[in-house]
Amino acid sequence: MSRHQFVLAAEEAAERLYRAQGGKIIAKRFRVREGEIDFIAQVADVLVFVEVKARKTLEAAAASINFRQLTRIQNAARVYLNRSGLGEDTLMRFDAVLLDHGGGAEIVENITV
Repeated sequence: MSRHQFVLAAEEAAERLYRAQGGKIIAKRFRVREGEIDFIAQVADVLVFVEVKARKTLEAAAASINFRQLTRIQNAARVYLNRSGLGEDTLMRFDAVLLDHGGGAEIVENITV
């Protein structure tokens, strides 16, 4: 499996986790000059900006999220909100979905570094 195929498969697995919670995927691979977001989900009344990290272990996936990357995700989210006509008072959170090569998966809500 190529790296690109692996990334796409990881994103699909992460999307399934949100759908299983009753979430709806409303945007995929949102990329702007300010940053990028793997996908955006609506879960109940919360807009969720999701970063997907797949590594050999869940711990390695978690460790791969850094301050600079989180800042770029937040900046991209601001652009998305503005383009969508939503304000920054919209209920939202930033999540990470951690995946390992053995099929393990974990959603970490409200990521910080």
